[in-house]
Amino acid sequence: MHVTSAELFSLTLPLVEPFIISGGAVHERRSLIVRLRDGEGHVGYGESPPFETPFYSEETLATAREMIQHILLPRIVGKSFDGPEQVDAALREGVRGNPFARAGVETAAWDLEANAANSGLRALLGSRLGIEPATAIPCGVALGIPEDRRVETLTRRVAEALEQGYRRVKIKVMPGWDQQAVAAAREAMAGVDLPLTVDANGAYQWPEHETALRTLDEARLLYIEQPLAPDELVGHAYLAQRLRTPLCLDETLKSASHARQTLALGGPTVWNIKVHRVGGLSEVLRIYRIAEAHEVELWAGTMPETGIGSQAPLAVAALPACVYPSDLEPSARWYGRNQDVIKLTMDRTGRMAVPNQSVARLLDSARFEATSRLLASLP
Repeated sequence: MHVTSAELFSLTLPLVEPFIISGGAVHERRSLIVRLRDGEGHVGYGESPPFETPFYSEETLATAREMIQHILLPRIVGKSFDGPEQVDAALREGVRGNPFARAGVETAAWDLEANAANSGLRALLGSRLGIEPATAIPCGVALGIPEDRRVETLTRRVAEALEQGYRRVKIKVMPGWDQQAVAAAREAMAGVDLPLTVDANGAYQWPEHETALRTLDEARLLYIEQPLAPDELVGHAYLAQRLRTPLCLDETLKSASHARQTLALGGPTVWNIKVHRVGGLSEVLRIYRIAEAHEVELWAGTMPETGIGSQAPLAVAALPACVYPSDLEPSARWYGRNQDVIKLTMDRTGRMAVPNQSVARLLDSARFEATSRLLASLP
């Protein structure tokens, strides 16, 4: 893999409706897109999707742009690598954190290898692990906090999701919007045998919110996702041993190191793997091998990304240890009909096909050119 040039784009897709979690709201998906080229005419695409403000992670679009343009891309352009894992090593050297920035470049390197091999990310991950990934995955819906804070709105949205065929319902919760949110979801799910989960994005504190968390523990949930702050490894382990409902880690699971520490502490054994949150697919493989060795239950999460960035978590969701429906949803759910640059679709049974093609072969180039803006070109 010899990287001859790189380009950095800004891609903006308006959301159909605001996506609200405990930390903030998003009205449009603004991402950074990396395009790499090799000397044989192959291209690879990757996405860096942090938010504009640091309510989910420490990174923002501005910091990721600075890192990618001025620090990360100069490290790989004009150089040769044995594969994307070696690109990952080059991006990590002397760099602390910045996983979203690194993932934008690293996943582009994986896609470049896929394109050169006339294959896709699913096959590449399968070959690295010595397994055969699935060709389709079950989808779960992730419903944000309604902008009007009305339980009737959430009940309606859950009912609509059930009609579309989703295989799991997840609702966002926070102190003051939890018990009533679960009741609203249960009302819509009456008579339907599907799992319900809640995601707090770190909004609770222990023991200050013990009463609310105990109430969620009685709600017959499949799991409670990220109840405490991201740096609460010990807190999540403590809580996991005191609640009957399994806990699921999201923001806390930043790396393979955090995965090992979680297990050593006796912490949660349900993990949401987000490719971009952990810094790319090379780190996903390291986490996956740890999870597989310790029988940890996985699923793939999203930010969400555009259709470009969604190809990586879609490939991860196809791996056998991902036993729960993942947060991969049709493009139309987020951006409306025919707006995404790679269209994701779900069938009536709530399953999404996992393509075995590179992003370059899936991309609607005309729509990408119309909705993106070139920020930098190297060399």
